[in-house]
Amino acid sequence: MGELKTKQHEGDVAEFINAFAATEQKRADSFALIDLMQRVTGQPPRMWGPTMIGFGSYHYKSDRSKQEGDWPLVGFSPRKAALSLYIYSGLPEHEHLLKDLGKFTMGKACIYAKKLSDINMDALEKLIRATIDYLKERYG
Repeated sequence: MGELKTKQHEGDVAEFINAFAATEQKRADSFALIDLMQRVTGQPPRMWGPTMIGFGSYHYKSDRSKQEGDWPLVGFSPRKAALSLYIYSGLPEHEHLLKDLGKFTMGKACIYAKKLSDINMDALEKLIRATIDYLKERYG
């Protein structure tokens, strides 16, 4: 099993956003997400890998493989096509939290939103809190 490439490092989050976010809207949305995620987690933003901003962390061990490592509790990346939000547990009991979220698409491990104004911020905060509660309960 290869080593996990996405690791926390001391990169400058604001510098990354200003250099990486393709539009002024993506930059503004990124700083708004930082404010929200920092408030909800109580953790400062940290760079994870080359393009992800994460908050807090937990140590996981896969039930299906020998892989284990550290991962942010929640995070995002201001990618060119959409904001990638790493905020969802994927649990069936959390699916109801998606119904009021707004306009988004889903990938295997994240939620994609074109812009933050497409998202209901109250629903987003509930989703973030539910995910953090689940991760803390499962991984300590």
